[in-house]
Amino acid sequence: MRTTLEKVLKNLLYSFVLSGLLSGCASTSPETDPLKKVLSSNDIRIRKVMDDPSLHEVQIRFTRINRDNDSVRFEDYDFGVDSQQYFYPASTVKFPIAVLAMEKINRNKYLNLDTRFYVEGDSVETTFGREITKIFAISDNNANNRLLEFLGQDAINAGFRKKNIGPARISHRLSVPEADEVTTRPLVIYLNDSTTTLLPNSVNSSPKPLNLEGIKKGKGYYEGDSLIEGSFDFSRKNYYPVTSQHGVLKRIIFPEMYAEKERFDLSPVQRSFLLNAMEVVPREVGYSTEEYYDSYGKFFIYGDSKEPIPAHISIYNKVGYAYGTLTDCAYIK
Repeated sequence: MRTTLEKVLKNLLYSFVLSGLLSGCASTSPETDPLKKVLSSNDIRIRKVMDDPSLHEVQIRFTRINRDNDSVRFEDYDFGVDSQQYFYPASTVKFPIAVLAMEKINRNKYLNLDTRFYVEGDSVETTFGREITKIFAISDNNANNRLLEFLGQDAINAGFRKKNIGPARISHRLSVPEADEVTTRPLVIYLNDSTTTLLPNSVNSSPKPLNLEGIKKGKGYYEGDSLIEGSFDFSRKNYYPVTSQHGVLKRIIFPEMYAEKERFDLSPVQRSFLLNAMEVVPREVGYSTEEYYDSYGKFFIYGDSKEPIPAHISIYNKVGYAYGTLTDCAYIK
């Protein structure tokens, strides 16, 4: 376990946020804080960050999973974790959006993962299952945005509160014009090959500015082709801190550890589909390895390599990378 954790951090400790569950057996040897031990390493790749961790805004939560027969016990170790210290979550928000979309599908007897649909004004006809697969395999922004149109921002944020996830706020789509439009677009749903129905749009609440530390970042940014001098204001952007990311992941991997009202309402088939989508690498679902190598969406352990990930390593995760922040929330076994 210590060797694996050290390899993870040596490969990835640059300027980012980490959240990880590492599976193992119950330890018989006492150990105080494995994360602290690794971060005190003299390895130059760790030292150049740890000599000034505030500069890199490092936040790490490492959970060791101790198994003893049928029982599971978690040991959490944190470094710099602070939900009041803002970082841009980027594509990590696609994970809860995918899960909440599956919940909504589960509540509608006419929908399933194979149901075909398209967003009004969109030229792509697809299925819910296909979009969820794309979210995890290649972190597809359009797939995420289609599911956001299906859910609406208010329903997503209500889902966080209902499951007692912790602080989080989804306010916008990703990498499209008018990303923060509060009115979603209708979906055309295929009930069968010849019958469609219209899922109407929803009008959502305008996001209130976040009052968090580090909400303004940088010295300048581009707006179109123009360079704007001054810090970028993230106060109306998405917000999904380490503690909440960790909570969503644990509810998917270990639902039995939570009260029923705090679990996601997924059928066994849906959960199996989701876990498979989280684990697969792009080549396993038909993408070219030249562009989408195994570690394209898996930064832990193999993030600095384009070589195939060994078959005996399973990584269930979602990454994010934007505005200078790299994030990975993963369960590794």
